[in-house]
Amino acid sequence: MRPLYSLSLLETRNLLASGEVSPSRVVEACLERIARTEPSIGAILTLCAEEAGAAARRLEAAGPPDPERQPLWGVPLSVKDLLCTRGIRTTCASRFLENFVPPYDAFVVDRLKKAGAILLAKTNMDEFAMGSSTEFSAFQVTRNPWNTQRVPGGSSGGSAASVAAMQTYGSLGSDTGGSIRLPAGLCGVVGLKPTYGRVSRYGAVAYASSFDQIGPLARNVDDCALLFSVIAGYDPRDATSAQLPAPALERPEEGADLSGVVLGLPAEYWRGGLSAEVEQACCKAVGTAADLGAEIREISLPHLPYGLAAYYILASAEASSNLARFDGLRYGRRGGSPSDLKDTYTVSRTQGFGPEVKRRILLGAYTLSAGYYDAYYTKASQVRRLIRDDFSTALESCDALLAPACPVTAWEIGALLDDPLTTYKMDILTVCLNLAGLPGLSLPVGLGSESRLPVGLQIMGRAFDEPRVLRLGRILEAALPAIGSPADVNSKQRGSGSESELKRARAV
Repeated sequence: MRPLYSLSLLETRNLLASGEVSPSRVVEACLERIARTEPSIGAILTLCAEEAGAAARRLEAAGPPDPERQPLWGVPLSVKDLLCTRGIRTTCASRFLENFVPPYDAFVVDRLKKAGAILLAKTNMDEFAMGSSTEFSAFQVTRNPWNTQRVPGGSSGGSAASVAAMQTYGSLGSDTGGSIRLPAGLCGVVGLKPTYGRVSRYGAVAYASSFDQIGPLARNVDDCALLFSVIAGYDPRDATSAQLPAPALERPEEGADLSGVVLGLPAEYWRGGLSAEVEQACCKAVGTAADLGAEIREISLPHLPYGLAAYYILASAEASSNLARFDGLRYGRRGGSPSDLKDTYTVSRTQGFGPEVKRRILLGAYTLSAGYYDAYYTKASQVRRLIRDDFSTALESCDALLAPACPVTAWEIGALLDDPLTTYKMDILTVCLNLAGLPGLSLPVGLGSESRLPVGLQIMGRAFDEPRVLRLGRILEAALPAIGSPADVNSKQRGSGSESELKRARAV
């Protein structure tokens, strides 16, 4: 008999619906798993054990509902700590919001609760979602369950690590420049970045408003699709929410192949810069797609090389504007003993923000300044349009595009803390999809031949075509060998050598 925590979301949901297990028992199994793994992973910022237990008892008193109405009845889930949760603190992994308790739920959190899910934990992240490794949390460093000396990716690293370590059955993250797909790829789980506007951002603390998108992370494509179907849909409180209903998701029949499907390989994604083991694993997955009957077509996205620079200019500009509200006056941290109004701003923001957030605020303020706006921000906006046009042209002749999720497997904790430019380059394969606002699925396709760490492949599709992206992911997932799960983790895995890295990372 497999441990309860190791079952998939769908398997657990079916057991709950049949009455074979109770929500309280499932919550208990997850809490036991968290107690065992969390000392070495550090994926969770706020554990909602009491709230989860109370929610489980309420569900049990009401009895199992119609599964169509509450498809997540009794299933414990986690959410990234930038999603507002009523009565439970939401910190964005920042000292600025260390004690902030929202009076309302984010749209997606409300959707999960109405679907019967139980909120078990708020997961760690890079502060205000600014980072690619989850080392820039103000509270703790999250570790990759496959190797606790390695990063889990970011900024949704806590969500990805929690799912990979089997602490919960799924999680919600946010993707501004790859923050779902990158950690999903490095932790060996499935992550979906929906089309911009498909999922409401209401109640999500903003980093870059024209890029941010909420999406699910799960252990397989079916689980990911179920979570997506629950959180997708129109929300009048979000001005950027698309007025479209949640899409119908059909599971491909057993043994389905990819006959008649055209998959594009953008040369700019595959031309140099990939580690040998990432290239090998992803090429093998492409070969499997071809064996399933797909036509593999090499294409070009000519403006892709400018994407990383354009993204960091535009996202930092939006961040500098969005984070201006954190001033020490309205809510959040107020610095001690300021002498006047200006000093209140200065002291509060100096004490409240970490180094990466400060770096991006300064970069954004610079590119928006009077003397540099046209040279940087305007030019980057033009490049964004060109990149979106490149994707549109490519997807006219292709059903989807394939590319690695990250140029390397998970790197060592602390290795890039003093090299922000190299850290930014880890997003080089993900940011352009956010510039274009299109959907993308990160699928684990193997383990690195040397590192034995997960490798992720992106499946990128047309706007609002998540059903096709998920269908392709399901078929490819079924044909590829399973990568397994990380070795059982416990506190003994953290060696003395890694402790110094941890202290150094936290000091930054």
